[in-house]
Amino acid sequence: MALTGNQVDQFEAAMPRLKAIAYRLLGSASDAEDAVQDTFLRWQAADIDRIEVPEAWLTKVLTNLCLNELTSARARRETYVGQWLPEPLLAGDPMLGPADTAEQRESVSFAVLALMERLSPNERVVYVLREAFGYPHRRIAEILDITEASAQQILHRAKKHIAAGRPRTEIDEAAARRIVEEFLTAATSGRTEPLVQLLTADAVAIGDGGGKVPARAKAFEGAVAVATFMRSLFTPNQAARRLIGGTAEIHVSSANGLPALVVLVDGRVIGVICLEFTPDGIAAFRSQVNPDKLERATRQWAAADHGAPLLTIPQHM
Repeated sequence: MALTGNQVDQFEAAMPRLKAIAYRLLGSASDAEDAVQDTFLRWQAADIDRIEVPEAWLTKVLTNLCLNELTSARARRETYVGQWLPEPLLAGDPMLGPADTAEQRESVSFAVLALMERLSPNERVVYVLREAFGYPHRRIAEILDITEASAQQILHRAKKHIAAGRPRTEIDEAAARRIVEEFLTAATSGRTEPLVQLLTADAVAIGDGGGKVPARAKAFEGAVAVATFMRSLFTPNQAARRLIGGTAEIHVSSANGLPALVVLVDGRVIGVICLEFTPDGIAAFRSQVNPDKLERATRQWAAADHGAPLLTIPQHM
C-alpha cells in the first residue's frame, strides 16, 4: 500500500523516538534499526486512516517487535562467548535519545543496559517507557495489554533490581575528563600503585570480545586486580601490539552518557571503554571490543573532528 506524503512524514517524525526506545530495550543499535524498519513495514500495510493516535500505535507495534526480539536474544545470550555488553553509542548519536533528567541519562548507560538484561521483557519495557520517556502508566498498560496497577507493580520491581545493581552518581564533564586524564597518566606509568589510588576497593573491569577478539570471560574484580590489568592494557607487550595491528590512538570522549576512552587504529574504532565514577573513585571499566558492535561507532567517529589523541601507543617501540 502506497503511503501519502503526510503518512510518511508522520512516521519520520516518530522515528528518532522509536529508535531511542528500541535501543534501550535491545542494547543493540543494529537490532534497533531493524525493529524500526519492521515497524515501518507494518505502518505501510496498516489501514492508517483508522488509526486514531499514530504515535501510540507505532510505539505499541515497536514494543511488541522488541519483546519478540528480547525473547530470542535471551536464547542467543546463553551461547554468547564471554561477557555480553551493549553496542556503544558515542556522544552526539541521535539514538541516545532524551538526556534531560538523571533517569534518562542513566537509562542508556552501559551499567543500566547490562543490568536490564536481568529483567523480564515486560519489566524492561515498563522501566524504559516510564523512566526514559515519561509514559504514563495508563499508556504503558495499553501497550502491554495489562492493567495500570500491574504496570505500577512491574515498575517498582524493575527499579528495585536496577537500584540494587549499581550506585547512582553524576559527575560534571570537566571533572570527568580530569579523572580520565589522571587515569591514563597512571595507567601508562608502568606502576600499579597510582592506579589503585584512583579506583574503588571493589572496582571491576569487564570486556566484551564476542569471541572475535580475546577478552577475559570473567570480570576482573578488586582494585589491585583491575589496576594490574589496566596497566598491562596501556603498556602492552609486543604480542598485544601485533594483535592490535597498528599504532593505537586513544581519545577521551563519552559513550552512552559516560566518560569513555575511544581506541582507534587506522581510523577504525577497535575499543570503547566506559568509566563509571563514584565519590570514592572509578568503580568500573566496561570495554566493548567486539568488532561487530563497533561499526556504528566507527562511522559516527569519522563524521566529526575529534582533534589530536590524548595518547598514542606505537606499534613498534
